[in-house]
Amino acid sequence: MQATRRRDTASEIALRSLLHSRGLRYRVDFPPLQESRRRADLVFPRARIAVFVDGCFWHGCPEHATWPKANAAWWRAKIETNQRRDEDTDRRLAEAGWHVIRIWEHESPMEAADRIVEAVAHRTTP
Repeated sequence: MQATRRRDTASEIALRSLLHSRGLRYRVDFPPLQESRRRADLVFPRARIAVFVDGCFWHGCPEHATWPKANAAWWRAKIETNQRRDEDTDRRLAEAGWHVIRIWEHESPMEAADRIVEAVAHRTTP
């Protein structure tokens, strides 16, 4: 687990590159709520949008998640805890007026960038 990158994964870098080329500026690995230790992968403070790029294994992707056979109970508890924390984070951010976008690592970076650009435009239009 120590070797697993917390930030700057290939999926994140591809997405950030596309967003930057489209003129969007954002904070990287930043806590949207200052009173929380939870950090979003990308944050658009003015639009109040938090983007999370979730790994299929660590967050239990319904399409690609696998359940290890070795130490299965521990891994199931770990992944389910991650999922509950994700839900709690989404709820807290929504209650604070933030829009949350969750992207799976297997999603097309181009399609994900399109979703984010549209959301930012929608939330920053006066």
